[in-house]
Amino acid sequence: MTMKLNYIGFTVSDMERALAFYRLLGLPIPQDIPVEGHVEIEVDGLRIAWDSEALLRDLSPEWTPPSGTGRIGAGVQAPSPAGVDDVAARLRAAGYAVPEPFDAPWGQRYLTVTDPDGTPVDVFAWLPGSDTGH
Repeated sequence: MTMKLNYIGFTVSDMERALAFYRLLGLPIPQDIPVEGHVEIEVDGLRIAWDSEALLRDLSPEWTPPSGTGRIGAGVQAPSPAGVDDVAARLRAAGYAVPEPFDAPWGQRYLTVTDPDGTPVDVFAWLPGSDTGH
């Protein structure tokens, strides 16, 4: 049996702030989506969700937010190398500290940013002529 990744979830301290960040990355999160303890969208068959810390505490009273660097990151593919630069510019304009995107030796325009809760998010696009067979 072949397994398929179907769901990825982020735990957030401030739902509105988190959703605003991921909208800036270009995820299609509707502006009028009900913002409660759980928000979920589907993109190309992958469900992406955000759960509030309050919801996790309600479900499991002993839960505490992790400290230190997380053990999982996320990646968002831009449609072109210029799209990576556009994301960097949008995030900077919104007040986020964003490093300069770079052309990585593995053939991608690349940028790693951190969401408001400390989760690393890679933004990338394949460079023209690179091997996209990954």
